[in-house]
Amino acid sequence: MERDAILSALAQELRRGTVVLSVLATLRQPKYGYSLVSELGEKGLPVEANTLYPLLRRLEAQGLLQSSWELGGAKPRKYYAVTPLGEDIYQALKRQWRRMAEGMDRLWEEEKG
Repeated sequence: MERDAILSALAQELRRGTVVLSVLATLRQPKYGYSLVSELGEKGLPVEANTLYPLLRRLEAQGLLQSSWELGGAKPRKYYAVTPLGEDIYQALKRQWRRMAEGMDRLWEEEKG
């Protein structure tokens, strides 16, 4: 495998690991799918719609999200929001993320050293 292909595959693995945390963080206020794709992209966390929608369904099935249809606009939109269980899981994942980031920072500091 050439360098660029290896790097691309590994970077994709890193992104995949952050998508759930990103979605839970963003859906603390209700949003519909397309607005979520746009917001994550604007924040430097791009996610494809064909990745996002199955994830939203899975998180809803796990009880981490709830959805409701908004029928008052030009077209119906399904809004998603974090449930109390989702908020609990989000806070726990955020703590794990911080511990991992601190560990990586220590590794990189040793690298300088």
